Amino acid sequence: MSSSSDFELIHGQLHVTKDPSKPEILGRGPLSIHGATYQQGPNLQGEDQAFPNIWATTMIGPLDNSDSPPPIIPGALFYCGRPVNHSPYSLAVLGDAAIFDNLDVNESILAGGEIKSSLNIKAQGSVESHCGAHKLHKKKNFDIPHPTKEGWRLTHTCVEGPEAAVYIRGRVRNTTEILLPEYWKGLVDIDTITVNLTSIGAHQDIIVKRWDDEKVYLQSRGGMPINCFYHIMAERIDTERLIPEYEGSIEDYPGDNSQRSIAGYHYDKKE
Repeated sequence: MSSSSDFELIHGQLHVTKDPSKPEILGRGPLSIHGATYQQGPNLQGEDQAFPNIWATTMIGPLDNSDSPPPIIPGALFYCGRPVNHSPYSLAVLGDAAIFDNLDVNESILAGGEIKSSLNIKAQGSVESHCGAHKLHKKKNFDIPHPTKEGWRLTHTCVEGPEAAVYIRGRVRNTTEILLPEYWKGLVDIDTITVNLTSIGAHQDIIVKRWDDEKVYLQSRGGMPINCFYHIMAERIDTERLIPEYEGSIEDYPGDNSQRSIAGYHYDKKE
């Protein structure tokens, strides 16, 4: 170990522990990993008051060092709701990261975001789950600060159903046609289209006269002007139809598992 007024150099390994035999995982003697560190107790980095008590083995708070320049994100004034020049990140990992147990996130998980683009990294924007547990009895929720009531939260859950369906919705005014998205031609089974209509202002006896892969054609009583809301749904044709009920365990699903994504299950490793 050598030191000067500017820095301290530690040769070999740094161990912060009462037990001199630890840690074995970093090796001993000629097998030791030089430059490795081991700390038995809690470690706090960053702002001193970031944590009111000891929360974890390593606690990383906001950057709290005037010698460190703030991060630069090209073209951005705010990132993840925080000013860029106020260090929006407490931890940055360039490369893969492994979490062996639960990951608790108080706010958002951003996949393939602006920071990746600024580093010239191809942003895939996907989140994959390859967990071993078979816990399927959970809802798919989101939870955000309430938009109109201070101090409250707003939580919603995803709609679930026995098919892979898509929808469009809107309003018809003074026309007898509803234009379908062009991409529906290759995305949905046209024969599965269903249309819900709600008249606005007065009963118009609106009916669906016919439909094709481009439009839904409407007709009203006596040809009176149409004013209504519409909600159109259809089942996707680019994927295998879901089989809602089947006997056995999840491994016995009679369809193509490569087309399914279920949080909490790893199809490549069946135990």
